[in-house]
Amino acid sequence: MNIRALTPADWPDVERIYADGIATGNATFESEPPSWAHFDASKLQVGRLAAVDEDGVAGWAAVSPVSAREVYRGVVEHSVYVAERARGHGLGRLLLDELIDACDNAGIWTIQSSIFRENAASLRLHEQAGFRVVGHRERIALMTYGPWAGQWRDTILIERRRKQ
Repeated sequence: MNIRALTPADWPDVERIYADGIATGNATFESEPPSWAHFDASKLQVGRLAAVDEDGVAGWAAVSPVSAREVYRGVVEHSVYVAERARGHGLGRLLLDELIDACDNAGIWTIQSSIFRENAASLRLHEQAGFRVVGHRERIALMTYGPWAGQWRDTILIERRRKQ
């Protein structure tokens, strides 16, 4: 497995992996992947990663700023998605470790995310990578699609602080 910078040419695979994650109902509140233009505009260059094997992109990671305000320049929201064919083999951890290193090297001090309570694999992955739970958000949003359509969802807010 080769982990490298994500490029625009990777978008068809990234979009498909994103759509597969969305279909589970436990990856995001989004009901469909964004366009490449929106994805590209909303993600920082730091931490844009693609995990590539002989079959193409098997996973990706990216970060977005949590705010445009200068005081939050070192705080990002992250995403890690792994293709169904590659799940359960440690690829999520490889991507997350590379993303953490990239963020640390770029001076980012907090990486955060909200994870659905039912996404036990993601919660375990993040705990093992040094993230901690900082809050629980109950009934934060109403799902509009998929297996959870019409249900209010809880999320768990996690974060990792750069070691000083």
